[in-house]
Order: sequence, then structure tokens, then C-alpha cells
Amino acid sequence: MTTPVTTRTSLGAFPDQHGTLFRMWSTRARSAGVVLLGEEGEVLNRHPLQARGGGVFETKVEGVGVGTRYKFEVDGQAFPDPYARFLPEGVHGPAVVWENRFEFRHASPKLRADELVIYEMHVGTFTEEGTYRAAAEKLPFLKDLGVNCLELLPVSSFPGTRGWGYDGVAHFAPYKEYGSPEQLQAFIDRAHELGFVVLLDMVYNHFGPDGNYLGAYSPEYFTDRHKTPWGDGLDYSNPFMRHLVLDSAEHWLREYRFDGFRLDATQDIQDDSEKHVLRELAEHVHALGGGHFLFCEDYRNSPHLVTEFGTDGIWADDFHHQVRVTLTGEQDSYYSAFTPGAAGLARLIERGWLYEGQQWPLENEHLEGGRRGQSAGALRAENFVYFIQNHDQIGNRALGDRLPETAGLEGYLTASALLLFLPMTPLLFQGQEWAASTPFQFFSDHHGELGQLVSQGRLSEFGHFAAFQGPEMQKKIPDPQAESTFVTSKLNWNEIGEGEHARTLELYRALLALRREDPVLRHASRGDLQAGAVGNVLWVRRWHDGQERVLLANFGQEEATWPQVPDAGMANLSPMLSTQELAPGRLAPRSTVILGGARG
Repeated sequence: MTTPVTTRTSLGAFPDQHGTLFRMWSTRARSAGVVLLGEEGEVLNRHPLQARGGGVFETKVEGVGVGTRYKFEVDGQAFPDPYARFLPEGVHGPAVVWENRFEFRHASPKLRADELVIYEMHVGTFTEEGTYRAAAEKLPFLKDLGVNCLELLPVSSFPGTRGWGYDGVAHFAPYKEYGSPEQLQAFIDRAHELGFVVLLDMVYNHFGPDGNYLGAYSPEYFTDRHKTPWGDGLDYSNPFMRHLVLDSAEHWLREYRFDGFRLDATQDIQDDSEKHVLRELAEHVHALGGGHFLFCEDYRNSPHLVTEFGTDGIWADDFHHQVRVTLTGEQDSYYSAFTPGAAGLARLIERGWLYEGQQWPLENEHLEGGRRGQSAGALRAENFVYFIQNHDQIGNRALGDRLPETAGLEGYLTASALLLFLPMTPLLFQGQEWAASTPFQFFSDHHGELGQLVSQGRLSEFGHFAAFQGPEMQKKIPDPQAESTFVTSKLNWNEIGEGEHARTLELYRALLALRREDPVLRHASRGDLQAGAVGNVLWVRRWHDGQERVLLANFGQEEATWPQVPDAGMANLSPMLSTQELAPGRLAPRSTVILGGARG
């Protein structure tokens, strides 16, 4: 008896005790088959697939089990399976028949959204080895640090032996260079044991240019109705494209026990269906179990992603940009849209983000009428993901330099204290906790003409930046295709006990402990939050249950006095934590103090 074909029919290879069912979808194929391959690439056997209607082809091959390598054939030409569960030879090679046999021992801690402290991790550069297994060995360090949510940069299979992961092409298959599927499962199991939830960065807005074989099966995965920076958009109104997204999300949640996702560049997930695919994805992710999260990276400052689509939060780039321009005075590119100063930070903190419909000075096709953002009044504190560093904001700089290099250590610590004092969801980027000296540069491993285009594109990207004018300055920009660029980006764990790195780590541990244990800071509410500025000094006030906490941050280069914070009862407050030695009532340049006591 055969199962009726529907638009939810799963695709790929499905083993049981008798053999393996192979199933593909193609609107191009007049004939279809599966070719079984040996470990040296030799053809072992071919089997035709039977048309089941609606473009679905399938057959059950008896005696073929887990570990068998295969490709599908479309009119006699072999292609990798876009639904492969593992691609041990890379995105151009055969898939293997895979079955989940891992025995998980530990359940997810199921944290609330307002408890999360996110730690963004790139597996390949987090350790010298660049593997899941090596990363798992560092988890006790992160537990001691005080973060509780790990966010992995994309692990969907992508081409080459190194990369950020944002050019993935196989959304069911973990990237081979980091380890096996079972080693990824073991990493997540260990993380759950230590009390972490684990999020996965997913790229559903496009497929990478190298190794994407969807078009070989059907052009209907794509549409010219929508354009993205990477070419034609994905057609989410097509049932098989839509369910590739939904099914792959379910795959990572069920088979690997991820606790949710960060979605890349959701402004480029364009869908004219009656129900937007993001809304359906949010419903699907949350229906698969309590405690699953879905966060969006989206520069439009669009609260509807939460209020209408039901996602859990939005990356708030405005916070990062305002902090950086206030510390460094930078005005290149989008930084020109932000005015340095503590007053801008105060407004941003009270409003959630700065742009609420104002004219955006840079050209952008996704901003209607050139206006960016809407009021965030309906959003809760935990719906905003705040950061002072992340992979983009470091890696998209020409040299991949981190904030301490341009802001100085004291400015960096001032921003760090602010980030972890606020009720918004904080995100740290790997190494941030000790002011890592290593950069995080843009790197890739494409071959031939594509590799040359990537290298040339990187140079032209910074051609209009004043600091990189002329051939001598251009030579300083690392070649993304060079292996040395990748190696240079690996964290140096040997420096964490040294000098200012050790001091920074101690401060981060203290800030995270205060955030976790203090009754006021544990209470994530925008209703009990005020901010203002006196000159270069930012003040932020939080209160709850008869207690008051005030942060004073001097972003200036001169010593300053403590301002009188309205309604704060400053006489009742005493220092709880500071980034520099305190003189009574004084703030050193680029320093922060957190005060606490009973409300006056």
C-alpha cells in the first residue's frame, strides 16, 4: 500500500529494516532514478524512480541501508539530493542514507525569553580545532561565564572547507568540516546538560551560488516576482519551497533538539501568499514544543514580525550603531545616519530603537518611501536583541577588527556594562567576554571564477571608505579566499588569563552574575525603565518591588560628576559595581558605575 502524495510529502531517503525509500520532486524530469555509489565514487547500481504524480518520484530499494551513498538522476544526469541528511564529501558529492540513532540523555532547560543571555558562536573559529567536539569542551567555561543560550552561526552544508555559513545549500545536512551529525547531537546534548538552550542561525532568504542544485530539479523553487541581493527570490507560494523551509526547521528541532532559530535577513524573505511564510514558520516552530524560540535579523525596525507574525524578537541594529558612533565618532556608510552622543542612546533605550519612521539617508529598496522603522511601543523588553558586537558588525568591517580596538578598552567596558544592565535580550559574540585580540574577518573557500569574484568584491566594497582609498590601503584588506584569513580569525584561548583580558573577563562575570541574581535586573520590563543624558553622561534607571538601580555611564573623554537623576533618590543609592576606581560622586572618562538601594 502506498502513501498518497501531498504537498507535505517528505523528500529524501528514508531507511527501515528492509531497505530505503528514495523520493524526489522535479517538474523538469521526464525520467528519474537513484544511483548508488561506493566510497570511491564508483557506481554500484541504478534504480528507476516511479512517477507518483505532482512531480513526485519514488521507489523502495530493498537491502539498502544506513550509510549508503547516493545521488538522484534527472533525465539521466546525476545531482546531489537537496534534502540530503548528510553530505560527507561536500555539497557537490553524494548524500548518505542517514537515520537518527543518537540517544539523548538530557532535556532542554526550557528557559523563558526574558531569561536569555545569547552567546553567538562560529564553530570553525571558536576553537583551534574548529569542531563540535572541541566546542563542547569549552561549554563549562561558558557556563561559568554566566550565559545560558548558545547561537550557532549556520551549519547547513555550504561549499569549501571554511566559511561563515551564509551561503548554505543543503538545509537538512550539517556541514561536514565541523563533524558528523552525531557529534553535533552530542554537542547539543552536552549543552542541555549544562543548562544552555541552543539556537541555530538559518538562512531561508536565499541559497548560495555554489552547490545549489534546486534549479536542476525544478525552476519553480524560484520566482522573478521578488529580487534579493543574491538574485531571484525563493517562491514561498510554491508548496514544495514552502515546506522545504518548514520541514528543515522541524528536522533541526526534532532530530538535533535545537531550541529554536535566528533567521538571517528576514527583510529578504518576501512572500505574497495569504499567510506569510514567516508567520507559518513561527506557528510551526512554537507548535513543535514549548520553549522554542524564533528571532529575526531585520533592519527595517518592523514590530509586526513579533506582533503579527508571532516571532520572539528582532535584532536591534540601532543600539549597536548608536553605541559605536558615540564611542568612536565613525560616520562611514550607515553610521552617518546616527548622531554621536549620550542623548541619542537615552532616546533609543526608552523607545527600543531610534528609527520609527524617519527618513533613512541611504538608499534601500525595502524601505517604503525611504522611511525606516515603526514605533516599538507594543514590544516587550525581551523582544529586542541588543549587542555591541556580532559576527556582521565585526566581520563586515574591512579588517574584521573588534570594538576595543577603535573604542579603547575603557569605552568598551562602559558599553559592556550598559548592554548587560538593560532589560533587553543581550547577545555576546565569541571572545567578547575577554576583549579578544583576534579579529573576525570575512572568509570563504570558493573555487575558480567565483572565488576571484569574491576577492574582488571585497576590495570594491570598501573602495568608497575614506580609510581605504588608494592601492596601499587596499592591500591591508585581507583576502577572504586566503586560508590565513580564516586562521587569523580563530580565538586565542591562551590570552584569557593575561592582563586586561583577565580584567575584562572578571567584569563580564560580575555583570552577568548581577543580571542573573539581582531582583531588579532580573525583572525585564520596559515599564520600569527610564533613561536620560546630562552632557556626555548617560543615566539609566530601573526599579522594581521597592528597589532602585541606576547606571551612570560617562561616554566623554573628561571626568564628570554624577548627575541628579529625576525621581531616583540618589542619596539612598550606593555603588554595586563599577568599571574603574571610583572617587565619591565622580566618573572617570569612559567609565560606568551601577548604583543600588531602596527607592526613596
